[in-house]
Amino acid sequence: MYSHRWINGKETGLATGKAVCIGRNYVDHAKELNNPIPDEPVLFIKPATSIVGTDSPLELSGRLTPIHYEAELSVLISKPLTNAKREEVLEAIVGVGVALDLTRREAQSKLKEKGLPWELAKAFDGSCVQSPFVSFEGIDLAATTYGLDINGEAIQCGDTRLMINPVVDLICHLTQYFRLVPGDIVLTGTPKGVGKLNDGDKLTFTLSNEVLAKFNCVAAA
Repeated sequence: MYSHRWINGKETGLATGKAVCIGRNYVDHAKELNNPIPDEPVLFIKPATSIVGTDSPLELSGRLTPIHYEAELSVLISKPLTNAKREEVLEAIVGVGVALDLTRREAQSKLKEKGLPWELAKAFDGSCVQSPFVSFEGIDLAATTYGLDINGEAIQCGDTRLMINPVVDLICHLTQYFRLVPGDIVLTGTPKGVGKLNDGDKLTFTLSNEVLAKFNCVAAA
């Protein structure tokens, strides 16, 4: 069972909460999917049951494939936040990591065409793959880089300086609608380079060029 952990393997002591996700927070990613640039952040939620770690292979369910990856900077919340100010957000962030917002892209397109919610494409079991966290202390969220390598090749390279909405501003905004509680995580949007995962893919998460996690994809029934 998943639990939030530090990079040294120790548990954070925070219960696993929901994941609040931001869509279309990089111009180039919106363009690659032919989506309009949003006037305000696009918000959606993945439940706690969707979150899995990187200490075991990522199973790709045959009945859900194809599944696409979207690598995102993630932040771990340690204090309740409602209608939060910047100072409150900075005090509540305790950890930083990298996550995959897994997406059934074909299912999402069909749901969008019908004007239906995205849950079947975004919130299924195992759809949020979370790395171990590093301490937030000393990290500048306004100038942080992260990445996803697949089979030894750099596939997604994120830079918070290129975000449409900066991380702290995003969290202030989303707490106007969703109360964050200790153990919640926030996924802050994916850069360009999204694509399909395949059986046998070898994935690596990096944060500021340091490796956070390595794991494989495996086909599952």
